Amino acid sequence: MSSSKLLLKFARRYPAWIVLTIILGFSGGLFNGVSTALIAPIILNFLGEQIDLKSGPPILKFIMSPFDGVPSDYRLIVMAGAIVLIIVLKNLATYASSLVSSSLSRALTSDLREAGVQMLLEVDLDFYSQAKVGDLINRLGGEVSRAAGAISTALKLVITVITVLVFVALLLAISWQLTLASTVLLAVVAVVNQYSISRAKYFGKQLSEMSKSYSISLLEALSGIRLVKATGNEPREYQRIHDLIRAREKADFQSQANSAAIGPVSEVTGIVGLIAIVFLGRTFFANEIESLSAVLLTYLLLLFRLLPFITQLNSARGALANSAASVEIANDFLRRDNKPFMGNGSVTYKPLQEGIHFNQISFGYPSQADMVLKDVDLYQPKGTTLALVGSSGAGKSTLADLLPRFYDPTIGSITIDGTDLREFDVKTLRREMGIVSQDTFLFNTTVRNNIAYARPDATDEEVTAAAKRANAYEFIMGLPKGFDTLIGDRGVLLSGGQRQRLAIARALVQDPDILILDEATSALDTVSERLVQAAIEELSRSRTTLVIAHRLSTVQKANQIAVLDKGRVVEVGTHGELLSKGGFYARLYEMQFAQQPQGISTYHEEIRNRLSYEARTRLNSIIGSLRLLADELVDTPEEQNELLEESYSSAISILNTIEFFENSANLPLK
Repeated sequence: MSSSKLLLKFARRYPAWIVLTIILGFSGGLFNGVSTALIAPIILNFLGEQIDLKSGPPILKFIMSPFDGVPSDYRLIVMAGAIVLIIVLKNLATYASSLVSSSLSRALTSDLREAGVQMLLEVDLDFYSQAKVGDLINRLGGEVSRAAGAISTALKLVITVITVLVFVALLLAISWQLTLASTVLLAVVAVVNQYSISRAKYFGKQLSEMSKSYSISLLEALSGIRLVKATGNEPREYQRIHDLIRAREKADFQSQANSAAIGPVSEVTGIVGLIAIVFLGRTFFANEIESLSAVLLTYLLLLFRLLPFITQLNSARGALANSAASVEIANDFLRRDNKPFMGNGSVTYKPLQEGIHFNQISFGYPSQADMVLKDVDLYQPKGTTLALVGSSGAGKSTLADLLPRFYDPTIGSITIDGTDLREFDVKTLRREMGIVSQDTFLFNTTVRNNIAYARPDATDEEVTAAAKRANAYEFIMGLPKGFDTLIGDRGVLLSGGQRQRLAIARALVQDPDILILDEATSALDTVSERLVQAAIEELSRSRTTLVIAHRLSTVQKANQIAVLDKGRVVEVGTHGELLSKGGFYARLYEMQFAQQPQGISTYHEEIRNRLSYEARTRLNSIIGSLRLLADELVDTPEEQNELLEESYSSAISILNTIEFFENSANLPLK
């Protein structure tokens, strides 16, 4: 699609506004021309000269005909009043045209931006893997804005062209010979201006390139501000961005200086042409001496009034040339035929009944030649946990990305209850999939809004309950404004463990049918990992869960563990089964825990001490209660039942404590 077709595509949405703009522009030009044509007779009449248009051009006779029956004593006043009325009508038409064209310009600008935002939200993730975010922001903001400015300029150009055509028609009607000579002279002006217009296109392209580089560099520096500060590279980054700012400003100055030169050059050459036409007019109207003053003065006034519109026309052409590069960039940005989009099915997703089948799938990223996954065949029954383990780059996260259809398999298929994922409506499918990853993303809004992001209609009670189940309630209430606390960009005001617990609370509010956990605890300290792990267990309960894990201690309870190596599934089984095989999983397990010293490490000693203290405290409480019951020191059945319930609760707490510490240790307690 060419750049002009892009503007026409969006402009076609508003045919009524475009037609109204043209009608108002024509009306304004006509009123402008007629009022100008009446000025010369009034001036001559005021100076006492007799006006005789019997041998004059028919168009002037027609314009003056309404005043033929007016007595000579009142003719000047009537003509002056007519000019005032026509000028008022001209300005009303111009004002209305300006309002309509401005409204149309704003509507088209909004349409362009909305189309850009919609495209960015709908395009496949693979598009973002090859694009720079800074460049996308520059295109959506700067380039689309400049392209929208080109639309506004084009509308002004249309109105100016209409006005010019009205004036040219009047000039032709007065004297085609003089108009032909004027056209030759004005052509010289156009040739002179063409050089400036061609340079405007060059400077516009240069400005777009500088703006793109500046946006990319600034976003990268701010996104990596911790690294910049940690390495002491603030001066270097400042100098790099400083140079880009200066280069951009230089390109902007050159563009503006070039555009500013168009008007003066047009005016000077126009005045020279106007003087030449005065001499030519004396020659052309030699045989019409009676009407020479009125005709020549009218012609010159029309031509003189036309020159500013010619200047506007050239300036508009220069502005369009200057924004041509932005229009081309915006056109390429908004195109959909050169970008990947996920095909959508029509089947509404319904809760899982049987299981998920990864059916002989292979996958390779479009930008890479090699397959990342090869012949993967796995089946996960409903309500079970499937853990994916393997070394870095084995394809674990890629396999998980296929389930919510961030990508589609290159070969093979993924089915849910026998239905291919590609047949489901992708929105209903993803609404039933909760994802908690290592790199948790939070918006710069309140805690409440982040937790309720997947379900904006969630009640405060549901948000609070989810926070409690995710072990996040206590730290949330410790924030300055509780659930209404702003947490900064990407949750920068929170710790890693707190961000993870908010992500888990968000998934709990969403209440997904299928849960995907992508190394959700791998980057946390020990205390945070325990809290997050407990929250994950609460979240995973009774759900079909796919877990990507680096720490094997977190997946030992999984119903199935699939071991990936170089994109292939090399082993499948439970933790015990895989250890007994002595294969790839056993070697990974041995590598992770090989550094443990003989006997019990200091870390394990601390864990056992805490376990012992907790167990002894609970057991002393149980023993005390049993002694009271055995010695029959409790009088009422109600008190007896209360002691039994407390003892039962303490026993359960001991079991939970033992299980918690076993799961927290790197090696099972023996």
